[in-house]
Amino acid sequence: MHPRSDRPGFWNPTKRYYDFRTYLRNIFDARVAKLPIDAGFTCPNRDGRSGTGGCVYCDGRGSALRRSGPLPSVTAQLAAMRERYLRHGAERFIPYFQTFTNTDAPPERLRALWDEAVGFAPEVVGLAVGTRPDCVPDATLDLLAGYLPRGRVHLELGLQSAHPATIARIGRGHTRGQFDDAAIRAAARGIEVVAHVILGLPGESASMMRETAQALAALPIAGVKIHALLVLEGTALAGDWRAGRVPVPDLATYAGWVADFLELLPPGIFIERLTADGYREILLAPAWAREKPAVLAAIERELARRDSRQGARVPSP
Repeated sequence: MHPRSDRPGFWNPTKRYYDFRTYLRNIFDARVAKLPIDAGFTCPNRDGRSGTGGCVYCDGRGSALRRSGPLPSVTAQLAAMRERYLRHGAERFIPYFQTFTNTDAPPERLRALWDEAVGFAPEVVGLAVGTRPDCVPDATLDLLAGYLPRGRVHLELGLQSAHPATIARIGRGHTRGQFDDAAIRAAARGIEVVAHVILGLPGESASMMRETAQALAALPIAGVKIHALLVLEGTALAGDWRAGRVPVPDLATYAGWVADFLELLPPGIFIERLTADGYREILLAPAWAREKPAVLAAIERELARRDSRQGARVPSP
């Protein structure tokens, strides 16, 4: 594929969107791997503070690591993954506190965990923390911003949809306003916000998904993770799906939704993910989600068919 004349110079010349690997290469001039960590957190949407059932699509199991026995220390987890990624050519690392709500603790515990992670090895060049928008008070953001002198800091916030009715329907336990507020407060401190969204949520039309993209484009968002809606065994969603109340799209439809979404995101927002993966042993639907390379290829084909790219429908300033 030849470089596109309308492609920003900081993009990979063969991509129609700003992929995360290129973003990392631009920043660090090296191959960077994120190392996921399970630090033993729970979720306030399950323990009664925000709710008890969790989100309708979440099976509540947590990482495979915690299901196999006592959790190793942060250092032990990072050491095991570092060796694996070094064999695949990684040169730098970003520890990623991934499982459940990773800001839901007193500052002293968070500081101990984050210090352990960023101090793990000289190749560590940043810190990523996944959490909920209702669990990031100013004191926690101040603490997180304190790691900026040591590298890039990413705060991954689950939104899933910009529509309050959908947020309530899927049992998120927070509001759209809490997400917007958390994103603005984090970005004001220099923290890069990565928004998580799900396409194909119950009750959502294609136009509603496009409106979520437009809502994110209006916020100080650095990156986006796009997920397909997965129907997993052991979730509330599974019962509705079996009863025929939750339609799932075919792959071509999903690829179209993603292309629509990308067209409405400014070209400087990096795209960390285009589909959900994992969960193979409990995935009920859609079947095509088991083959991530095929999903990515379908999205690429749809963008090529349109001769389009990320940001193609963003209004000129």
